[in-house]
Amino acid sequence: VHLVESGGGLVQAGDSLRLSCAASGPFSRSSMAWFRQAPGKERDFVATISSEGGLTNYADSVKGRFTISRDNTKNTVALQMNNLKPEDTAVYYCAAAVFRNPSSRSANFDSWGPGTQVTVSS
Repeated sequence: VHLVESGGGLVQAGDSLRLSCAASGPFSRSSMAWFRQAPGKERDFVATISSEGGLTNYADSVKGRFTISRDNTKNTVALQMNNLKPEDTAVYYCAAAVFRNPSSRSANFDSWGPGTQVTVSS
């Protein structure tokens, strides 16, 4: 699966931002996820969604603020981010796992996008 993220940018604390990931390949058979990596830190799990969209899971740090969704007719997955905080600043990556269940483990995913930068100022 080929992935390309978009929608990143510079926002202020409390603002909202919507990331999108366009996919080509067996998208409807893929679990999808968003991860993020802040400077000098490891890549962390953010959210994941099953192939049909019926199952989602979130990192505790984003629960209640972020929502992952997908549109299998358009081969896209989105991450709606509300009430952004400076600690959300990172490069956000879209990931796909063909014929696998959703997971918070990066090793579960075999396709990755190049990433999109999100910067939240205080």
